[in-house]
Amino acid sequence: MDELELLKKDWKKEDANFPKVSYNEIYKMILKKSSSIVKWIFVISLLEFVFWTLIAFTFKDSKGMKDFNELDTNYIMIPLTIIGYAVLAYFFYLFFKNYRTISATDNAKVLMENILKTRRTVKNYVAFNLIFLVIGSVAGLYIQFDQNPQIVSMAHKAAADGNLFVFYARIILITSVFLVGAIAILLFFYWLIYGILLKRLNRNYKELKKLEV
Repeated sequence: MDELELLKKDWKKEDANFPKVSYNEIYKMILKKSSSIVKWIFVISLLEFVFWTLIAFTFKDSKGMKDFNELDTNYIMIPLTIIGYAVLAYFFYLFFKNYRTISATDNAKVLMENILKTRRTVKNYVAFNLIFLVIGSVAGLYIQFDQNPQIVSMAHKAAADGNLFVFYARIILITSVFLVGAIAILLFFYWLIYGILLKRLNRNYKELKKLEV
């Protein structure tokens, strides 16, 4: 054990040429891998945004979307859209900033801190997307209950029959099932893509901790 501790100390001495070169080579390799991972996180987040934008444009002329757009939705949907795009733009900026910061890092301790920061950014990004999906779904459901003539008519009929609670509960239950399914699909996607990248980033973090021992 004593010899191992002496070797670790000698490894970091400036006059210990070979261990110092080995340390630098290992660090540079970890830096390169970490920078590549963070770059891919940034690229994939942009591709994801493009994908969902294309999906929205594809279904904008569908009957359901046309019926929804005929309702008075601007007072809810416009603020939500502005907030959504603004927050996503902020996350894209953070991903790019993390990539630039990690690429220019020349200190193992700082690199470890930047890796942790990137992991937090990705987790917050995933959490925002899921929370925003729930908020958007609740807003859409409220608009349907409030303005959709067919649903309003069905609600009046259910109220006349004394089944208003059952009527609302049934719609909310069906919507919740679809929402849970959508969240499950998104979680699987995020686990498959971002989860794998974060695991690799976490391995790099652990390797850096070993170097700093």
